[in-house]
Amino acid sequence: MSAAMLITGVVGAVLGAAAMFLWRSGDQHDDFVVEPAPIVPAGAELVLSVLSSSAVLVDSSDSVVKASAPAVAMGIVHEDRLEPDELKALVRQVRRDGQVREADISLQPRRGTTSYVHARVAPLTSRLILVLADDRTREQRVESIRRDFVANVSHELKTPVGALNLLAEAVGEAKDDPEAVVRFSSRMHLESERLTRLVQQIIDLSRLQNDILSDDATTIKIGELVSEACEHSATDAEHKRIAIVSSVEPDLFVHGDRGQLHAAVSNLVENAVTYSPDGSRVSVTALLAENDVRLTVADNGIGIPGDELDRIFERFYRVDPARARATGGTGLGLSIVKHVAASNGGTVEVWSEPGLGSSFTLILPAYRQDIEEEHV
Repeated sequence: MSAAMLITGVVGAVLGAAAMFLWRSGDQHDDFVVEPAPIVPAGAELVLSVLSSSAVLVDSSDSVVKASAPAVAMGIVHEDRLEPDELKALVRQVRRDGQVREADISLQPRRGTTSYVHARVAPLTSRLILVLADDRTREQRVESIRRDFVANVSHELKTPVGALNLLAEAVGEAKDDPEAVVRFSSRMHLESERLTRLVQQIIDLSRLQNDILSDDATTIKIGELVSEACEHSATDAEHKRIAIVSSVEPDLFVHGDRGQLHAAVSNLVENAVTYSPDGSRVSVTALLAENDVRLTVADNGIGIPGDELDRIFERFYRVDPARARATGGTGLGLSIVKHVAASNGGTVEVWSEPGLGSSFTLILPAYRQDIEEEHV
């Protein structure tokens, strides 16, 4: 009897201990497993915030878990979804095989111009895909401008080179006709001048691409700059009976590259004379407005239509291509003026009305010699 009671007591103690162990284990489990582990790895947000690229984290249902502010501004994230469809397809491919992929994608915004993005997509965890995007819109536009520039240069060079080739053949065939030889040689001289002008303007434009002030910057008196520009076009103006009238406030100075500014002002005066009718007038004025020198060249010429004003500073753009070619225009003069203004810390403004004329204003920071010398 005593043995039975002993066994019963041992079994009861074991069962009680087991029950206590299970209760405590359950209590401890409740303490440690309160909520599921976070989907974004610890420290990932900090890393993504310092990346130069726009970053997006996408989960297994193609929902955006985390996106940097630039990614939203760029337009590749709308609400909690990734855009466009090409980028979604890239994410699905990476999720399927785990291979890192890259692609150039164009974005078509609801408003505005098309932008271009270079995207890199890679798996981050078993559930997350990382999308890194860089805005390549500016690079794409620069490359487009470069291609257009090369194509335009090739086209423009063909015209005078082809004309010189034909004229050379004509001179050879007219060797027994002195008058024809003189006539053809005169044409060859004009074409060679046009070719020289074009090549020089291409060289000038290539030097101005970065819009950075030249190392040759010096103090320039505006009165001398205007006088040189007017003298440059004096012969053409006299031939067309055009009066070039200048009015410059005394003691106006700017600090910049003399060669560049001479080319810019000379281009403006030359254009005014070229596109003005015979017997008209071209005025060149320069005055101080607050801290800027405003140099304006105005004419009473053919004017420029309003819808073309935004394009006149483009390389090789001509409002009237036939007339420009007849006058030897290259379509680079105003582009050079724009870059010269930027390279010397200024801007250029234009006003024009068809039939009334045009005025171009070169705005440059004024240079006060007395103040500058006090700081030396």
